[in-house]
Amino acid sequence: MTQMRRQSLVKFDAPLCETIIDAPKPQGREVLVKIERCGLCHSDLHIQDGYADLGGGKKLDTTRGMTLPFTLGHEIAGVVAEVGPDAPQDLVGTKKAVFPWIGCGKCRDCLAGDENLCARNRFLGVSIDGGFATHVLVPDAKYLLDYDPLPTNVAATLMCSGITAYGALKRLVDRPRQRNLLLIGLGGVGMMGLSLAQAMFKQPIAVADLSPAARETALKNGAAVAYDPSEPDVAKRIFKETDGGFDGIVDFAGNDKSMNFAVSSVARGGKIVVSGLMGGQFSLPMVQWIYKRMTVEGFMTGTLEETKELMALARAGKVKATPMKEEPMQDVQKWIDQLRAGKVVGRIMLTN
Repeated sequence: MTQMRRQSLVKFDAPLCETIIDAPKPQGREVLVKIERCGLCHSDLHIQDGYADLGGGKKLDTTRGMTLPFTLGHEIAGVVAEVGPDAPQDLVGTKKAVFPWIGCGKCRDCLAGDENLCARNRFLGVSIDGGFATHVLVPDAKYLLDYDPLPTNVAATLMCSGITAYGALKRLVDRPRQRNLLLIGLGGVGMMGLSLAQAMFKQPIAVADLSPAARETALKNGAAVAYDPSEPDVAKRIFKETDGGFDGIVDFAGNDKSMNFAVSSVARGGKIVVSGLMGGQFSLPMVQWIYKRMTVEGFMTGTLEETKELMALARAGKVKATPMKEEPMQDVQKWIDQLRAGKVVGRIMLTN
């Protein structure tokens, strides 16, 4: 029997621990994937904490329905090790990226192709065991994507940071006003957003982040200008330099400070897409919302079809590689701590 090593959540708000079990045997159309790479995402920290910050001292309990030990990790790429009797047998030995935003398959949202909206979802590393392990059991072979000739690291990041950034940016495509674009927050998703924005938009791409290192990295990777949101009177500077603000903004941080900065920087008639999950509470006077004629849309992950669109774009060579660093899977807790402390630029890719 194949052994499966996992970096497991055994207690909420506590370090991960290694656990060893027999690898599960695929049934039906299930597929067992031997993991080569799994990215570390900021949302993994929220799941480890057991709550999301709602602001005002309130917390959203994220532990309901979870059975410990649990395996985090949802940016997965690897090699098919075994398939169930109803899955294509020729998949064994092939290299695949794994779409993690899997729904129940039966509800209204799933039947419409919006599995990422499913209330009874089976998200890998969120609702069912994920990728901080040697193997992962995927519910159906249809969630495996070819990625050749992309590097394995790149293929893995497309499954979360890639599709999150792509889907958020897609919500700004084909708007009538397309003078400029601002990306707020330059973590793994924000850096991916910068890469994708250059492929999806013709206008100059501005960025904003509190970290000087992140701003410098973004400028080296194609950003036209980088702003420090903590700079005094930065909104006045932006309005002067942009002739009235940004027509499109994606907030990849998603907290009260980043949203206040977004609202202060958006042009009249502009749109803000909020994709970060840092948490907190945001309020806006109704008069200001209406006066600015702004649109605000929340967005988390994309659909399987959108992920296929993104994969095709990347395989065609239209997506620049973003900053990544490979580290051993057994060191995941060390890098969770580093990410929590704000000391990670780009994406940590965990390897087996």
